[in-house]
Amino acid sequence: MDAMLLCCGLVTLDVTQVVEAVPRPDQKVVADHLDVTFGGPAANAAATAVALGVPARLVTAIGTGPVADLIRSGLRESGVEVVDLAAGSDAHPPVSTVLVTRATGQRAVASVNAIGMPVLGGPGPEVVDGVTAVLVDGHHLGAALPVAAEARRRGIPVALDGGSWKPGLGELLGQVDHAVLSADFALPDPGGLDAAASGEVPDLLARLLAGWPLRSVARSAGAGPVELRERGGAPVLLPVEPVTEVVDTLGAGDVLHGALAAELARGSGIEAALRAGIAVASRSVRYAGARGWIGR
Repeated sequence: MDAMLLCCGLVTLDVTQVVEAVPRPDQKVVADHLDVTFGGPAANAAATAVALGVPARLVTAIGTGPVADLIRSGLRESGVEVVDLAAGSDAHPPVSTVLVTRATGQRAVASVNAIGMPVLGGPGPEVVDGVTAVLVDGHHLGAALPVAAEARRRGIPVALDGGSWKPGLGELLGQVDHAVLSADFALPDPGGLDAAASGEVPDLLARLLAGWPLRSVARSAGAGPVELRERGGAPVLLPVEPVTEVVDTLGAGDVLHGALAAELARGSGIEAALRAGIAVASRSVRYAGARGWIGR
């Protein structure tokens, strides 16, 4: 079967401005660059996979209106197949405001994410037809759960982009094979966790492996190495190539997840997929935007 990735989760409209410094309270600054395009972890991951030669289908919520039209047009130009579960509704997609500091490439982001979007029902099982890997980002849980469960039933690997803990993520983790977490990821108060997950295991990755039927857990550390733990195996540290000139870190995590999921779709194991994802993400921060590296 030819490789194909299904991404399920958030799409936004990103309004990105490059500034000398993020403004202080009551301060106004003048940006020297403006970009308006689609964003969101699942959407950027899907576009990354397509750029790497793996067709991608995005299950998300876009809705109607001029912002939705901009997003839909951008996804189409990126070659991403879209399944819009909010099509025909009066829902409007979220807008993210991004400030990138010119000297460091660091970004500050404000977004409502999926707040305000209707609670989505799951797509039919046919959405998984032809798919060889699935990536979920924890948003739009009503869609992500049935997609992940159907993929797991068919033996298709499911990866999680774990940017942060979200309500209901514990249930979704029960359908995930590989959880790849950001450096900021943290479990909620143990009182809200399943007993197995809230046992006296201090290490985050060990707690996740103890609490859920995951095959592996990995965690990024910014410019530091990515730690990978496969069930029953010893921890492995995967190096990150030093980048001397960082232009923009926006979407680097989305690129990492999209690239590793593309490799999973091609049949690679998780360590090889992570190494590939790290390499592409390191390349991406040399360019502006989450997709500025494409074609370079």
